[in-house]
Amino acid sequence: MDEAMNELTFLAVGVYGKEGPAQNGAPLRLITPWKYGFKGVKAIVKIEFTDKMPLSAWNEEAPHEYGFYANVNPNVDHPRWSQANEARLTGGLFDQLRPIKTRMFNGYGAFVERMYAGMDLRANF
Repeated sequence: MDEAMNELTFLAVGVYGKEGPAQNGAPLRLITPWKYGFKGVKAIVKIEFTDKMPLSAWNEEAPHEYGFYANVNPNVDHPRWSQANEARLTGGLFDQLRPIKTRMFNGYGAFVERMYAGMDLRANF
């Protein structure tokens, strides 16, 4: 709930000015810009509260690769690749060839780090 209520979180009902297709999370998608994309809540059809951490498709399939929280954290490598650097997809070909340092929480630390205060972000990746 903390993540869903964060000031950066928003609900999307479409993409590029049109109604969202299923592959983009229709009918409703929760966007959390500090998390890796696979962790974004997609296709909300109901909300259920529980006292146990729910299992997601990604961390059920490969728990050693995809953690429950899935925050952008350059200090914790994926088991198969480093996450310390990234390539921008918005520039030209040469921009993609010049990796940049990945920023903690996708650069939104000032807005979200308080939600994870005291949490071991290596163990809870």
